[in-house]
Amino acid sequence: MTRSRKVLDRFLSTFVALLMAFLVLDVLWQVFTRFILENPSSWTEELARYLMIWVGLIGAAYAAGRRMHLNLDLLPGALSGRRLHILRIIIESLIIVFAVTALFSGGLRLVWVMLALGQTSASLQIPLGYVYLAVPLSGLFIAWYASLDLFSEIKELKYGSH
Repeated sequence: MTRSRKVLDRFLSTFVALLMAFLVLDVLWQVFTRFILENPSSWTEELARYLMIWVGLIGAAYAAGRRMHLNLDLLPGALSGRRLHILRIIIESLIIVFAVTALFSGGLRLVWVMLALGQTSASLQIPLGYVYLAVPLSGLFIAWYASLDLFSEIKELKYGSH
């Protein structure tokens, strides 16, 4: 495992755990104010929604890096040796193309449009571009992980297993 993968794994797992802890505290506060104080907080539901976006997207990047994402093992299960490595190279290349074009580039455009339009959230009054920043960040992380896996597969195809 490369050093950059270990550092990114540690960072993303810690970041997602902190986001989830903050989400739990936010929801607990929402329940407390609604049912105990009988005066529901106006911003907790919105914050929970935005935290879920970040947990989902950054968590998906972490899962992709750990190869814990959903996949079909139909072709990889039927192949071995050189053909399996070639298939994995194709798959990792497609993941990179998707992560860079759809998530990173499309996400940056989304963030730019939201910031340019000056749209803010209803309760928290934060720029929505900051909320959607999770999209290009997750694309960047997924592309980085896929690049590491791609180079590993190329090396394995070229030099064989050691």
